Amino acid sequence: MSSTLRSRPPANNKPPEPTTRDDSQPREYEVTLDPHEHHISRTPSVLDIVRLILGLVFLSATLSYFITTDSLTWGYRPAWTRPARIRAWLRGPILLTPSQLLLHNGTHPTLPIYLALNNSIYDVSSSPHLYGPSGPYSFFAGRDATRAFVTGCFSTDLTGDLRGVEEMFIPVDDDDPDEVISTKERKLRREREARVARRKVREAVRGWEKLFDGGKGGRYFWVGWVVREEGEEGDGDGWGKRRELCEKAREGRPRRGKDGEGVGEGEDKGRVRRAEDVV
Repeated sequence: MSSTLRSRPPANNKPPEPTTRDDSQPREYEVTLDPHEHHISRTPSVLDIVRLILGLVFLSATLSYFITTDSLTWGYRPAWTRPARIRAWLRGPILLTPSQLLLHNGTHPTLPIYLALNNSIYDVSSSPHLYGPSGPYSFFAGRDATRAFVTGCFSTDLTGDLRGVEEMFIPVDDDDPDEVISTKERKLRREREARVARRKVREAVRGWEKLFDGGKGGRYFWVGWVVREEGEEGDGDGWGKRRELCEKAREGRPRRGKDGEGVGEGEDKGRVRRAEDVV
């Protein structure tokens, strides 16, 4: 029996030919990236700005408290942080007669402390140590004392009557026999000096109004007006008899110089300015 020898086909030892890649057809596991989609913007957002501002505010408040020991705003208290001022704004202006205003002189613990200036009422409750019953300026509370603010006579001029107060700024006539001036010129000079004196009175009152209406760090503020009581009698604006200048105001009147012009107005202005020490 003959055996037939079967031979296996020789193994193919040739390395596989590399396949060509078609770049036009991406493979399934490949991911295409959009360069615009993954772009990182360096522009700060609104949230970043808000965080920065809040951080600066917190830092400032912290430093203010550690330095001043009692304030988060470096000693400044704006109007919106004062509840009394906000309540007054929401309530609106008030109208008080002189007798009603007198109740707000600091003797009633449940009532705010008011004072009036040129018929305007201001809340000074934030300074009870000054305007309260035991304060050095309690005589201003519960009344209109505009005249005293101008003249500086705090014991005799606690009234709102300003009639004749301009005399304190008009030079005293010394009846100089050497002065050569006609009657007409003298009259014109007197009218000019009266206009200047009235302007000085208005400026003095306006300075006090600025002080009480938001001055001194906003401690004081305007709340309303003083109105006349029904059936009130009196001359002029209801003040009664015209008042004379107090002694202090008379002594402070300027003297007329050799040139006919008043001298010493600077002393009068200084006296009015020093009256600001009461607040």
